[in-house]
Amino acid sequence: MSSLKNRINDDIKAAMKGGQKARLATLRMISAAIKQREVDERIELTDDQVVAVLDKMCKQRRESIAQFDKAGRDDLSNTEKQELEIIQTFMPAALSDEEIDALVRAAIEKTGASDIKGMGKVMGILKPELQGRADMSVVSTKVRGLLGNA
Repeated sequence: MSSLKNRINDDIKAAMKGGQKARLATLRMISAAIKQREVDERIELTDDQVVAVLDKMCKQRRESIAQFDKAGRDDLSNTEKQELEIIQTFMPAALSDEEIDALVRAAIEKTGASDIKGMGKVMGILKPELQGRADMSVVSTKVRGLLGNA
């Protein structure tokens, strides 16, 4: 069992003992998403694969928050924000803008991409490296900006 899954299970037990209902619900949702992927793919997830699941959950929460804010539903938006905070506690440390820029430039150089047509190759290199450590939509925008100006 991956250490990240162990940490999540330990936190579930702690939340149960501590009577933290909102945190417990979010942790159980995380655990269910991980188990669902394991059952669907008939595998035991590694820490990297767990991070990918968590990253997807974060992205879903960010999209929901934007929609709820647009609709003026602060109650639902606040619930999503709380869930996002809890999910992010299990994510690896985020990279700074400078670190992301350096990795993007290195990937462009490595692939030899000179225009927007090479974006898929560049993103193919960056995604496994940056998964869970950076918002991939921001990374995509940076790549598009650099390749568009090349």
